[in-house]
Amino acid sequence: MSQARPHSSRLVRLFFMGAGFAALGLGLAGVVLPVLPTTPFVLLAAACFARGSARFHDWLLRHRIAGPLIREWQTYRAMPRQAKRAAYLLMLLSFGTSILLMDSPWHRWMLAALGLVLGVFLWRIPVRELPDGEGVNAD
Repeated sequence: MSQARPHSSRLVRLFFMGAGFAALGLGLAGVVLPVLPTTPFVLLAAACFARGSARFHDWLLRHRIAGPLIREWQTYRAMPRQAKRAAYLLMLLSFGTSILLMDSPWHRWMLAALGLVLGVFLWRIPVRELPDGEGVNAD
């Protein structure tokens, strides 16, 4: 399924596997924790699994939610407009809620600055227009 080529050294493969599972764990935590991003950690996990285990890399590529976005990134180094809009919306909700719940002005400014940096990072990622009828989750 994938073109993953695990490293020849068993020790290096174990390192990449550990890093992949750590990144995947952080990505899963980012689903429920405000400010912690999900997508970059899932992409990092895919990259680590590609060098650590073809089996786990293929498993991640077959995942019904993460798989299409990872394949899109690996193929085109871009993201679909729909996914980018969803990311902006989730960032706005997450950072907005966190800023409103903070008592300290310092923390509010810090969160606003972090949100701005992440927003600029996301804005710089190219958008790929999907052909009619092709959705990110269409397999």
